[in-house]
Amino acid sequence: MAFGLSPIHTARAETVATATLTVETSGEGFVEITRDVARFLAAIKARDGAVLVYLKHTSASLVIQENADPDVRIDLVTALERIAPAYAGWVHQVEGPDDMPAHIKSMLNGVSLHVPVVGGALALGTWQGIYVAEHRRRAHRREVVLQFLGSCEQHNDESE
Repeated sequence: MAFGLSPIHTARAETVATATLTVETSGEGFVEITRDVARFLAAIKARDGAVLVYLKHTSASLVIQENADPDVRIDLVTALERIAPAYAGWVHQVEGPDDMPAHIKSMLNGVSLHVPVVGGALALGTWQGIYVAEHRRRAHRREVVLQFLGSCEQHNDESE
């Protein structure tokens, strides 16, 4: 069985662009932010590079998951609940019984992602989306830092 490498494309990383995305969650579950990340890339006229996505919280996480069938996300919430249930005798309960399980789920999923950007588009698979996974039962406002490193469309400053 042979595997092939695609043609190699190189680009000079000349741009670092950063913005913060505010995400309102409605409680435990997933909020897709793929379109928001794509809008960020379009706004800076990104071409080739990588977008770094970083969540500034310890009781939520970031994931790349299927975006076609919402039942996948329901099952993922169920699976995470089985791994770290609310009432399992946790010592840390200052913010309620769902706080320590939320920290565990965040640790398992992680709070940062990097996604290749090719020709200005996220190089995600057909059924992949970028999500904030809220692990607390009540609604929260979450901050996600987006940072692009790479090349952008050239523009002529003299014509502006």
